[in-house]
Amino acid sequence: MTIFRLAFCLLAFWVIDSNCQSEMVNIKGGSYIPLYGRDSLKVSISDFKMDIYPVTNQEFQEFVKKNPKWKRSQVKRIFADANYLQNWESDTELNENQQLNAPITNVSWFAAKAYCECQGKRLPTLDEWEYVAMADKKSIDARRNKNYNEFILGWYEKPKTFNNEIGSTFKNYWNIYDLHGLVWEWTLDFNSVLISGESRKDVDTDNNLFCGSAAIGSSDLMNYAAFMRYAIRGSLKAKYAMKNLGFRCAKNINENE
Repeated sequence: MTIFRLAFCLLAFWVIDSNCQSEMVNIKGGSYIPLYGRDSLKVSISDFKMDIYPVTNQEFQEFVKKNPKWKRSQVKRIFADANYLQNWESDTELNENQQLNAPITNVSWFAAKAYCECQGKRLPTLDEWEYVAMADKKSIDARRNKNYNEFILGWYEKPKTFNNEIGSTFKNYWNIYDLHGLVWEWTLDFNSVLISGESRKDVDTDNNLFCGSAAIGSSDLMNYAAFMRYAIRGSLKAKYAMKNLGFRCAKNINENE
């Protein structure tokens, strides 16, 4: 891809171009203390790559067409529940109200994992996702930035739509879009830290996922925002498909790259 084409793709993300949408950036590894850690317990993150944008309706539509076992009518129920792609018009056609360049939702962890593997990628780990998502526009770690955390919690409280185009939120320090403010996202080990919830009934009504208003003004917004994410992940099962849950892919960085 030429420098001109890359620049055009990044500036004009609304143009439907799956190669552009799948562009990845390098993430420099480091360490951070997660919500479940202590001051002496830091998690180390190795260098890796992450998709700039969440996977879109168009990209997943193309994947399903090439991989019929992931069609709505053919997927095995152990891999996806009844909500899987329920917002589509048919097995391979989107609803007329769905935008091609909006993030795919109503997909299970199994389907998201299969998609990434088909691209020669993988889902990001929970710690990789949290590590990248703690950055705002200018800082690697903005978790103690009150305005940043109020923005995140404000979206948790009042999600208006899950059909906005990718790139409609801010670009963070790593040049990654849409980690906050568009959709929730699957991670490879989404339930490795169980905090809350043992069944689908805990998250059946999507409004139950968004109660950030109670934390606005809290002395530690950072921990509350993180707790919300961990609690929701702990309430999920791999076959669940929900209208506010999408994904993006990641990839290891090989030594010869």
